[in-house]
Amino acid sequence: MIDTIQIKNVLGRLASVEADLSDPNVLSDAKRYRATLRDHAFLKKLESAYSAYVKVEGDIRGNEELLSDPDFKDDAAAELETLRADFASAERHVLAALLPPDPLEGRNAVLEIRAGTGGEEAALFAGDLFRMYSRYCEARGWKVVVMNENATSLDGYKEIVFTVQGEGAYGRFRFESGGHRVQRVPETEAQGRIHTSAATVVVFPEADEEDELEIPEKDIRIDLFCAGGAGGQHVNKTESAVRMTHLPTGLVAVCQDERSQQRNREKCFATLKARILDFKRQQEEAKLGADRMSLRGSGDRSERIRTYNFPQNRITDHRIDLTLYSLDRIIDGLMDPLLEALSSHDLDDRIARALK
Repeated sequence: MIDTIQIKNVLGRLASVEADLSDPNVLSDAKRYRATLRDHAFLKKLESAYSAYVKVEGDIRGNEELLSDPDFKDDAAAELETLRADFASAERHVLAALLPPDPLEGRNAVLEIRAGTGGEEAALFAGDLFRMYSRYCEARGWKVVVMNENATSLDGYKEIVFTVQGEGAYGRFRFESGGHRVQRVPETEAQGRIHTSAATVVVFPEADEEDELEIPEKDIRIDLFCAGGAGGQHVNKTESAVRMTHLPTGLVAVCQDERSQQRNREKCFATLKARILDFKRQQEEAKLGADRMSLRGSGDRSERIRTYNFPQNRITDHRIDLTLYSLDRIIDGLMDPLLEALSSHDLDDRIARALK
């Protein structure tokens, strides 16, 4: 399954790429330098994976030769069992390293959470999701910056939009887009009945200068209004909140988190750019007739992807038929078992498609 000639040809570029990293012409061109860094990271990852693969392959051959030696036969047979399992893993790592790198994976992420059906209980669930993501980010040292929020009196959110600033944030959260359903007994339920409510999560990568996205001023309508929520009289009486509408697409971004109108403008425009880029990417995929990855959804952001059942301490991701009985830990921010399972499933899917 591994084409060693192909791999050696690809790795033959490594010396040239490393030379480019010290070339003044490359260093002075920010866009070219970033592309070269990505290329170098891709090649080094492949080199490491292929070296491990070659070592395991060599160890297997060595132990197979020992099977004919009565003194080492039993030890060699036992070692081969472990090595053959290691070989399958090493082969998968090489195939994964050969996949074209996604330049968006390492970017910051923009997340939107909106309460769906279920009234106040849905808003409370939206708040739980926000705290779950926030705690996960805090543990990883990532910064959460709230762009806009519409809070309820019971610590819930009708809507909250925030940016996660950290290397690989988008790559980690990109499979969270979709409908999230909760089943539990609300605090306001006197008879102990289980209610079902929902919230919708949308995740897209933050835009950066590499995108070279030009948005003419005439294409944006800017509305100023008084910010709501906490903050005292200054927040409520000053038109510091900003709403930007991209007229050609109808996409809207709002920011009222900052007291400064200028800061709200900057953050609002950054969110709007991310929305526009996400919109354009979806259009391009539709034109090409490309199959969107199953985990990334069909484009319908309300597609139900996950159920959180509190009475049974169960969380189920319907896309990969994964059920974990550790909802209490996951909702507290310990999301790695869930997120890693999604990433692994996506990787297997991408490898399978590449081998077709």
